[in-house]
Order: sequence, then C-alpha cells, then structure tokens
Amino acid sequence: MTLEEKIALCDGENCWETRGFPQYGIPSMFMCDGPHGLRKQDDRGEHAGIHESRPATCFPTAVTTACSWDVELLGRIGAAIGEEAADQGVGVVLGPGLNIKRNPLCGRNFEYFSEDPYLAGKLAASFVRNLQKNGVGACLKHFACNNQEFKRFVSDSILDERTLREIYLTAFEIAVREGKPKTVMCAYNKINGVYCSDNEKLLTGILRDEWGFDGLVMTDWGAMNDRIAAFRAGCDLNMPGGSNYMAGDVLAAVARGELDEADIDRSVRRITRLVQAAEEALKKKTPCESRAHARDDAHHELARNAAEQSAVLLKNEDNILPLKAEQKIAVLGELAKTMRYQGAGSSHVNPTRLVHPADVLENTVSVEEADVAVVFTGLPPEYEGEGFDRDHMKMPPEQIKLIEETAAKNPNTVVVLFCGAPVETPWADKVKAILYMGLPGQAGGEAAKNLLYGLANPCGRLAETWPLRYEDCPSAAYYPQRDGQYREGVYVGYRYYDKANVPVRWKFGYGLSYTEFAYTNGRIEKHTGGETVRVTVTNTGSCAGAEVVELYLAPPQDGIHRPVRELKRFAKVHLQPGESREVSFDLDERCFAIWDDGWKAPKGTYRILVGGNPDQLTEAGTIEKAGEDFPVPDWQPGSWYEKPAGSPSLEQWERMLGRKYVPYTPQKGKFTKNDTIADMKDYSLVMRFLYWSVKKNISKKAKPGTPEYRMIMESSVGGPLRNIQISGGMKDNVAKDLLATANGRFLRGLKLLLKRE
Repeated sequence: MTLEEKIALCDGENCWETRGFPQYGIPSMFMCDGPHGLRKQDDRGEHAGIHESRPATCFPTAVTTACSWDVELLGRIGAAIGEEAADQGVGVVLGPGLNIKRNPLCGRNFEYFSEDPYLAGKLAASFVRNLQKNGVGACLKHFACNNQEFKRFVSDSILDERTLREIYLTAFEIAVREGKPKTVMCAYNKINGVYCSDNEKLLTGILRDEWGFDGLVMTDWGAMNDRIAAFRAGCDLNMPGGSNYMAGDVLAAVARGELDEADIDRSVRRITRLVQAAEEALKKKTPCESRAHARDDAHHELARNAAEQSAVLLKNEDNILPLKAEQKIAVLGELAKTMRYQGAGSSHVNPTRLVHPADVLENTVSVEEADVAVVFTGLPPEYEGEGFDRDHMKMPPEQIKLIEETAAKNPNTVVVLFCGAPVETPWADKVKAILYMGLPGQAGGEAAKNLLYGLANPCGRLAETWPLRYEDCPSAAYYPQRDGQYREGVYVGYRYYDKANVPVRWKFGYGLSYTEFAYTNGRIEKHTGGETVRVTVTNTGSCAGAEVVELYLAPPQDGIHRPVRELKRFAKVHLQPGESREVSFDLDERCFAIWDDGWKAPKGTYRILVGGNPDQLTEAGTIEKAGEDFPVPDWQPGSWYEKPAGSPSLEQWERMLGRKYVPYTPQKGKFTKNDTIADMKDYSLVMRFLYWSVKKNISKKAKPGTPEYRMIMESSVGGPLRNIQISGGMKDNVAKDLLATANGRFLRGLKLLLKRE
C-alpha cells in the first residue's frame, strides 16, 4: 500500500463503514450502535438517529439491566445482540457504555450502568465476552471521563490522578482485562487539557501497556482532534469516514519527519486484523427466515426476563403487592399506553415488537371503585436524551399531580416508574408501593404485569443512589459547566452520601422482594492467595426469589482520606422457600488498594460487610493489612475531603489538585477549529448568520423541542468546526476562511470564501 492509501484506510468510508481495499485483500466492515439493541441504517446512514433503522430486539437499557446485578443475564443479552449483529452483517457493535454516573442530570445516564466502577465493569465484561463469542466485536465507550452532555465536544474533564484511576478508569480496566473487547471508542472531551483522541498516556500508556489491550481504538463520531497527534497516541480509526480529515497534513508530517510512518503502519495493522476477522466470522452466518422468527421470539422473551430481573421494588407498604387476580384495578397514566421503554439518541432501536402495559392489563373500573389504583408515570422523552443534560431532577408537574390526586382518591395506590435516571419523589410517602422499571425495553409491558401480579418476583437493586433532592448531590453547585470540574474527587454517589452522612431517598444497592432472606455464618478464611469471605443465605419467605449478596470493604478512616465503604464483590442467588446456599467471595490485594503512582494497600484494619441491602449489612469479620504507611498530604487535615459536606469550594479543590484552574473564555481573534459556532456567534456576524441558517435547516428534519432536535443542534452548532469538517463535510479551506472572518479579518475571509466558491 502507498502511504496515501494507508492514511485513507485509517479514515472510514462513510458514516458506518470502514474503507475497503479489495486489491490488497482488505474488506470494508459495517458498524452500528447497539448498547441495548442494534440500530442498523442500511441506506440512509446518518448519526443523529432520526431515521428508522432495521428492526432489532430492544432490550432494557443499561440503567435497567445494571439493577439486575446479574453478570450471567448481561452475558445472555450480549450474546443475543451479537447473534443479531451477525445476522445483519455487522462487524462491530458500538457498546456498551461504561461512563460513571457522576451526576443524576447527565442526559445520557440511561446508557450507562452505575455510579460504582466495580459493578459497571463486571457487568460490561460479561456483556462483551459473550457478544464476541461468534466473532462480532464489541466497542467499549466513551473512553474516558465523558460524564456530561453539555459541551461534550469541547469540554475539559479536570481531575486528579487518584480520582481518575479509582473511579473513572476502573470500570474500563475490568471490562478490558476480563471482557477483552476488540475495540474501544475514545470520547469527545479532553482530560486535563488533552483531547482523548490525542492522549498517548490514555490510549497507549494505560489502555495498551498497563491493561494489555491489543485491539483497535476508534473515535467517537467526530471526536478526532489532531490526526497527527492521534496516530502517535494510538488512535487508529477516524469515524465517521469520508472527510479525509487532515490527510494532507499527515502526509506532510511524515515527509518532514514529524510523524513516523511506523505509527500509521501500526494503526493499519490493527484495522486490517479487525476487518478481516469480522469478514471470516460473518461468512459463517446462515440466514433462515423460520430460524429468524424463532430467534425473535426467544430474544423477546429474554428482553422480558431481563426487565423482570432488573426491576426494583422501592416500596411495598402493607404488602400491597403482588396484586391478586380477583382484585379490581384501575390503570392510570399515559405511560400505560405509551410506555417509555428506551432513551433518545444514537442508541434508539426500532423494536421487533412492542408491548405496552395497557396492552396486557385490563382497566375495568374507575379510580374510586378500584381495590388498587396503578399509576404508570415517569419522565417523558424530552426530559432526557443524548446531546443535552437535564435541567433539574423533578418530574413533570402533571405527572406529580396525577399521582397525588389518585392517592387522595384511593389509599391503595401503586406507582410504576419509567425513567432513565433518578427523580425527586416528594409524593413517595403518599402511595403504598413503588416499582421502578427504568427503561425496560420492548417487553416492558409484559414484565410490568408479571411483576405486579407476582408471576415474577422483583429482585433488582439500585445501581445508583436516589437523593432526596438534587441539591444534595456534591457536584450540584458546579454541574454542568463547559469544563467538567471533578471537585468532589472520589466521593461520587454513595461514597459521598455515606461519608457526609447525608440522608437519601433510596441508597445504592437498595431493593425489596416479595420474600425475605436471612444471613448466617459469615466468616473470613485467610490463605496464601489472600482471603475468602463466606456467608450462608436462606430464603425465609413463602415464595421463590433471588437475592443480591453485596460485599463491601470498610477501610480505616484514620489516615489518608477514603470512603466509608466500597463495593468489592457481589453475587445473585436464586432460592426456593426454605432453601439455603453458601456464597463465597475471594478477595485480592486490589480490593484494599488506592492509587498513588500505582495500586498500594494502606495498612490498617479493614471491616468486611455483607448483606442484601445497604442498611442491613452484617460484619463478616476484619482483616488486618500490613500494607504501606501512607503519609497524610498537607492539604488534607480539615479539608472537605476529610469531612465532606455540601460542595467543595474551588479553592479546596485546587489545593487537592495541586494547581490553579483556569476556565476557557472564548476570545475574538483567537478562535480555532476547536471553537463552536454557538460560542462564536456572540462575537461574529458571519457565525451568527451561520448559526441561524443551520438552525432553520435542522428544524426541517426534526421538530424543535424534541430530543432529536436538541441532539442535532448540539452536534452541529454545538460542535467544534473540526467536528463539522469530519461529520458534515465542510472543506478545510472553508473552515479556515470562516475562522478568519470570525476572528475579525472579515474582508480577507470573505474574499477567500468568494474566490474559492
């Protein structure tokens, strides 16, 4: 291959395909979104997701399946998606999403698993490992620290190394080491001033050298910054393709000796290895219409089972649930007829079938006449989605009014919640039961009926904390801003609420059941390889059910600051009434370690806590670690990090960070291709005209106010000019000329534009 051809290979062919070079035996390969089901667009490829895709099973989203705490279940879902991908000729599925739920307002939280990196990593590893069994590849995303949608294309995630390693990279590390994904997707944002696409420490030093990743790194769609730096960093594939972004610059850099051709060859080898393996795997598929129907039936049943296994029973006063067949019920709420079953954006699936609660529940009586009133409620699509963050944590006023009016008329009111993130629930004390189903996928209606009537026993546990109010979140005072200020450090989710002793509505790991479980004989066995914790779990109730056994490590609190407890192991066990089972967990040195230029375990006494709910943990014993003696840093005594309460100040964070934070300020005369049309329009008449032109054009494709409209606006005028070059086809010279006019060199820029047109 010529150098020009090799550079071209590292840029995709179009929105979804890699570039093929059949003369060299290099096929093209199709990719598509798919964290909870495939979104393959054959003939109208665009990234925004407003066009219909080929039908595929819509499984519950990650916000729901994470609540299953079921590694085996995530594996079955991954295998099913991999099977459908192979059938549709897809070589790589873009998922799962592994970003930490740092703040409940992140618009894309429904695509992510948890606020806890260990739980997220173990679930993702199983999903990836099983999806890839038939040769189709998975793609972990978005690597890394992509925890807000606001200004996601240009934001800088600023955080200390300990927080980066312990919270934001751990889930990816587990998924890479145990799941061995074929690809990883780098995120849009910067980390401490360096774009992820250009970040050699992230993509080579950590991902490849430390974790042993041997696959391909691709960009998120339009995330490429400096193609020359990206080749050096180990970013192999620029997507979407077709723009030849910076191809000439790369060629010139090699000629000048600024870029080693070996760096390009390295990426070429990774791409060819991936696409050739995908071609071989896809040759093995044998399409059969009758088999496809049987598969669709089986996958729909799996989607239903996943929704049932993941639902969380948050409240069940007077054991009002399960409902009895002879009871008269009233079904209320628009979401009974139009269930919210998935999120908006690039992960949107066109389901093979769709069952709403109203399709399977009979509403035979009014509110007043019913034995039990069941209200289906939650968040509408416009409240959360890709490309924008929520403005608050409240439910729509009309939804709250419906719940409160129903509860006033019927004391036996049950609420079924559909939403992709926690919401404030000031009405919780007014109803008898609350069943949280998240975004349960295409079979959510059937799952809701089975759960309400006890044909399935709720066994989910929350994978994230539900605060009483948004203001209780440690990052509430400074989220979101253009730059992600990770002031709270390692105190994310329950790590903060526990340490600060802040009451919450429902804790991480919380969930009820229609049966009860008892824990006995907890003990710790020490051996050469570490420690093994054992505990016996018994179903003491009258019906079969599943219990999530959670193991937390409570580290010493008298040295370097640490959370009060951290999840280190978990298991899900299914038990018949009266049945007992011993559950064992092996601990290793990493369980006790913190990051300090490497993983090191501070010496001291560690308590081991086990149980099925965070308020009912029992101590299995203690472990004395003869680890390292960590000196307390000078900034720690008396700081927020030692005794957190509310939000840390900028000054406290800077002391912990070890440097001053300087926010980015748009400045006319210094605009670059990393600035957005939305930013520059306030300083430039040309950019203002361009902004309104783009807005008008987008309004023809998507209705203003819809999630699709908000996403496309953010992806266009909210993206940097280089993103528009890559994804929108803007020529490099046009971008340069627009920048010249925006920077005040109006006549020169206009002259160049007119000349080139």
